[in-house]
Amino acid sequence: MRGSSPGAAETPPALGGPLRRSGSKGERWYAWAWLATTSARHHLLVRRHLRTGELAFHYCFVPEGQLLTKARLIRAAGLRWPVEEDFEFSKDCFGLDQCQARLYTAIARHAVLVMAALAICAITAALVKDRTDTQAPPPVRPGQPPPPEPGMIPLTIPEIKRLLAALTNRPLPRWLVIHWDAWTRRHQARSRWFHKRARLTRDAQIALLS
Repeated sequence: MRGSSPGAAETPPALGGPLRRSGSKGERWYAWAWLATTSARHHLLVRRHLRTGELAFHYCFVPEGQLLTKARLIRAAGLRWPVEEDFEFSKDCFGLDQCQARLYTAIARHAVLVMAALAICAITAALVKDRTDTQAPPPVRPGQPPPPEPGMIPLTIPEIKRLLAALTNRPLPRWLVIHWDAWTRRHQARSRWFHKRARLTRDAQIALLS
């Protein structure tokens, strides 16, 4: 995995401790192993899911003069997911793969229009995130009672796309569109809260068994 900031290299340890990544439903914990190879520039990074034991392998290349640390390799290994998710998201939500044209110019026009629409919705979601995020604080202990009002998750890109389409193309009352959007986001906030509490309960049970 390529890095971007220069620095000295470290000697890779054989095993790494558990590290976590944030997900929409809570923290995901993994154990990592960082193994050296016969090449000073190539390394093997192994990820193990702490609950299922599933293994994932990353063959990493670090150019000479680049900073080499376990944390940096783990961050680089996680960068492939946003790229894959962006492609999948643009195909599922904006029809990037639904162009039936055969000429290069027509295909390029379709791709540009899709990416422009995605960019507009993404920028809008980023600008209104702080103003539309009213979620209740996440749980801090297992068995914590749910809040009386879960709040609403911030406006997402698919939700902004649906709002724009509903308010411009569909003959529906505006109040109905806004009410449906608020109900959906409140339901997602409630589901997210309960998912996080369930993870706290599971982590507490694992700690008692270990």
